[in-house]
Amino acid sequence: MKFTGLTALFLSTALAMPAAAESLTRVVTVPLGAEITGMFLEGDDLFFNVQHPADDLGNEFARATVGVISNADFEASELAAAEGDDKKVVKSAFGKYQVLVQEGDFDKIGHIAGSKGEIKVSNDPDFNAFVRTGANEGFLFTNWEDRPGGMSRVKMTRDEGGMWKVDEADAKMLDFTGVEGTWVNCFGSLSPWGTPLSSEELYFDNTADWNNPEYEDIGDVAALESYLGHYPNPYRYGYIVEITNPTGSATPNKLFSMGRFSHENSVVMPDQRTVYLSDDGTDVVFYKFVADRAGDLTSGTLYAAKMTQMAEPGTPAADASFQISWIELAHGSNGEIAGWIAEYDGITQDKFEADKTSYISDEDVAAWARGEAADNRVAFLESRKAAKAKGATAEFRKMEGVNINHAAAADGSVPFMYMAMSEVAKGMADDQGDIQVETNKCGVVYEMRLDSNFNVSMMKPIVAGGAYDKNNEANACDLNGISNPDNIVVLGNGNVLIGEDTGHHENNAMWLWKPERAAM
Repeated sequence: MKFTGLTALFLSTALAMPAAAESLTRVVTVPLGAEITGMFLEGDDLFFNVQHPADDLGNEFARATVGVISNADFEASELAAAEGDDKKVVKSAFGKYQVLVQEGDFDKIGHIAGSKGEIKVSNDPDFNAFVRTGANEGFLFTNWEDRPGGMSRVKMTRDEGGMWKVDEADAKMLDFTGVEGTWVNCFGSLSPWGTPLSSEELYFDNTADWNNPEYEDIGDVAALESYLGHYPNPYRYGYIVEITNPTGSATPNKLFSMGRFSHENSVVMPDQRTVYLSDDGTDVVFYKFVADRAGDLTSGTLYAAKMTQMAEPGTPAADASFQISWIELAHGSNGEIAGWIAEYDGITQDKFEADKTSYISDEDVAAWARGEAADNRVAFLESRKAAKAKGATAEFRKMEGVNINHAAAADGSVPFMYMAMSEVAKGMADDQGDIQVETNKCGVVYEMRLDSNFNVSMMKPIVAGGAYDKNNEANACDLNGISNPDNIVVLGNGNVLIGEDTGHHENNAMWLWKPERAAM
């Protein structure tokens, strides 16, 4: 990147605004060993989970927990860092945290079974979505982030005292066999038309190793084989999964046209066509999808972001903004892509050959990028490699939740989208490529303004983790700032809730960021 006079002019504007620590408030802490997942707002009810807590807590939180703070007081004062016995429980400034369900409840919740019976009981609840069916009732959907993945659905009603009650008789794990199972069901969102959008976080960067019997993580594929009863096709995993008819049959449908990669989550804009998608991992890509028809995500055009750093190389991550341009990858539809996927069915470890691949090769990707391929399967089945080959930025590190407040984005009162970068390192912090900022091991949250067509063209840091001290085993990241942000929820007044997934705070926390415009 060349630092020009235009760049300097850009930096003189508010787009280079550094993070404002005084606007950041700790509001929740969770027990030792746990991270905060599944943050979801329904009215003033804040759902979130206690994922994989320490099993020696000696209290009810020793099991993974899905819960809610009803009628949360978002104007509450700051919560102190957890000390003593408070380190073993959920503490909140917003109100009382109510346990709804926990791993193993009803001999159903978190249970993942396959063709030969039960495989595991997961302790990794993630994405939550509440689908309302009446004034005081609805279904709560919860991802269980495992290999293979799962999702629970429980019917809930609110009593006169304001507490939620789960109906054991109407609690179940969804059947994903119709889509050949799922893989690491991570964060997600609720579409504007009321369907949960789960995310398959496919940490499998090189498809060539999928049938390599010597690959270090081949056990994950074996677990999926046990679930199915046959060797899985890698191109059936790594998608956004829409739960159609959520209050009835709750049928999963994989959205192939939105690309295959390590989906953290997707968020649909108020136009019901534009979708932004985050990609978790190392050297990953930021995507946009534009559907052909509003409310139908089965066909459309997939794009990848090209970033231009608006600061000198080596600038602290808290001070470096980026311009965003969008590179078109391809147009596709579920039916067309499903046909390409089926061509890779039946490939097993018996067909593995060293120095070759049974799947799409790097040479195939390069030929597609040159316009020499017979079709566009590369764009949808190897989306990250396709994006890089077309010149998109494939340098992000640990890209996590991306979110808006739908109502406030629709009426223009909060025309912003937010994204968490759990860690700014590796490809973002070297001396090559489009992104060359200083390492921030504690992470950054970015803001993007939505234009009238719900496009974004700028990304700026608004909250950054503080100093990192590798010698502080319990709290290597400054205890009074964020550490490895993950889930994002945007409130109707423009304030932002940030949940942690970190090993650098002894107790993971949720933070409330208040921008100056909200205070005004």
